[in-house]
Amino acid sequence: MKFRYAMVCSSNQNRSMEAHSLLKREGFEVSSYGTGAHVKLPGPSLREPNVYDFGTPYKQMYEDLRRKDSELYKRNGILPMLKRNSTVKLAPQRWQDNAADGSFDVVFTFEEKVFDIVVEDLHNRDHVLLKTVLVINLEVKDNHEEAAIGARLTLDLCQEIEASESWEDSIDDIVANFEKQQRRKLLYSISFY
Repeated sequence: MKFRYAMVCSSNQNRSMEAHSLLKREGFEVSSYGTGAHVKLPGPSLREPNVYDFGTPYKQMYEDLRRKDSELYKRNGILPMLKRNSTVKLAPQRWQDNAADGSFDVVFTFEEKVFDIVVEDLHNRDHVLLKTVLVINLEVKDNHEEAAIGARLTLDLCQEIEASESWEDSIDDIVANFEKQQRRKLLYSISFY
């Protein structure tokens, strides 16, 4: 593969990890991140989320939630999701703390507020490399079914980008074709490292 990809959602749990897992299986060079202050997972009620620090291993979260209420977290898909995540990487990582990971060619976000955070963060970084980075937002609801659909659509877009001679020259056509075929709007921005 020609390019290095990053998948970004709020907590680096569902949408970004579903895409990370699929792209990794397909041979892409890919990493994933979240932009939130903490990692939040559903709890027994909306007012009682499970909150973890970025860097807390997925296996540790799995064991914690299994002890709290194994049936609830199996039924709502959180335990299977954490198990999948632990096969992809050790722990959730925060986008704003990723400078040591190097630069990316293409960054996918899965909600507009995350897109805004990523674009602003790239804008505020020192631009020592003056390397272009394409940031694309594909709006995906934060549930397991939509995350799986979003991952497949992301894979399709990555394959289109890889097949292009120069994404800088063909991104408008790639986006227009995707929007027409999938009936989904994309936001995109070109930033620098």
